[in-house]
Amino acid sequence: MPEEPNSEEPNPEEPKVRTLDARSLRGLAHPLRIRMLATLRHDGPATASQLAERLGESSGSTSYHLRQLAAHGFVEDAPEHGKGRERWWRAAHDGTRFDEKLLYDEDPATRGAADLFLHEIATIHTQEMSTWLGTAHSWSQEWRRGSDISDFTLRLTPAQSLELIHKIHELIDSYRDLPPAEGTATVRFHTHALPRTDE
Repeated sequence: MPEEPNSEEPNPEEPKVRTLDARSLRGLAHPLRIRMLATLRHDGPATASQLAERLGESSGSTSYHLRQLAAHGFVEDAPEHGKGRERWWRAAHDGTRFDEKLLYDEDPATRGAADLFLHEIATIHTQEMSTWLGTAHSWSQEWRRGSDISDFTLRLTPAQSLELIHKIHELIDSYRDLPPAEGTATVRFHTHALPRTDE
């Protein structure tokens, strides 16, 4: 997840990122809430009914979870989209930063929420990969060449791994505000850095 700006004044080119604490994590750590928030971030503002249709849920369920997300500051009203009695919602931030300290919190409920959150993010990544593999034939050869499924094995210290993660995030962020160009599409980048035990 990208770094927050260090400056006190927000930089409009930097993504607006919410760092999770124990309370906000417990408010977000529900599979449907995580998916709803991701949908609002990727696809833009929506109503509870629209989210229900996209995610295969009831509008009563999405309405409830939207109110919970709003109570924890993850979503907010998008009144400029509303017509009549429709209530539109938008994501309040561009992204979420996970603090690894939450995995070691004294409260078992917080540790459980942290575990659920990370597993749900991993599930979403897996589903996005599966969707791409199942639909790649419908994309142009140009886009298929512009996609990538790679993995690398490096010998690093924890500090070197963290340094590399930050460099990757900075490089990806440098592509956020490119001038409009013909043929653009939304592109999802996943980064996973996982130490493993040598056999």
